[in-house]
Amino acid sequence: MIKASNKPLLLASGNAGKLKELTLAFADSGFTLQLQPKDSAYDVAETGTTFVENAIIKARHAAGLSGLPTLADDSGLIVPSLNGEPGVYSARYAGDDANDKDNNAKLLKALHNSQQRHAYFYCCLVLMQQADDPAPVIAEGRWYGEISTQPSGEGGFGYDPIFYLPELKCTAAQLSPADKMYLSHRGQAVQQLRIILDNIINP
Repeated sequence: MIKASNKPLLLASGNAGKLKELTLAFADSGFTLQLQPKDSAYDVAETGTTFVENAIIKARHAAGLSGLPTLADDSGLIVPSLNGEPGVYSARYAGDDANDKDNNAKLLKALHNSQQRHAYFYCCLVLMQQADDPAPVIAEGRWYGEISTQPSGEGGFGYDPIFYLPELKCTAAQLSPADKMYLSHRGQAVQQLRIILDNIINP
């Protein structure tokens, strides 16, 4: 059983944007979230065909190396009119060495003149207490919107500048960090995870 009192919780990622968002979400949880070491040993092939499979692969690998309870996030953008692309390849949509601007540009080009711009973000969070945890905690969230015709906003990361929210008349990159965490796919998954964690910590 996890006992949380400023206990370190490893994030199986080198993504500082994810760390910033998740640190905000876990601020009052009793856990101190930290990025995995900048060590090539932590690199692991994401060979799964689903976000859930890839999150489990990352969490199990990092927990085995660190000996710490580990949280892994696998998330991405799904555009139904593009047969689900970028999907599990969201981070490397424009190539293995692509950056956020490259990925956004490729997606905007793929949707050039298209009226079918509906999209959603999906997030799967997996928490393993140890590498051989037989019952990892799994939580998920979905955030629906549209792909804009051009980037807007300076906040967030990834596809946020082109993920438009019609009801708010802004992109995800134009939201405050707190509002984004409350609304987003990752925020929804965190809310599920926190409920489960409370039961693990305080059954």
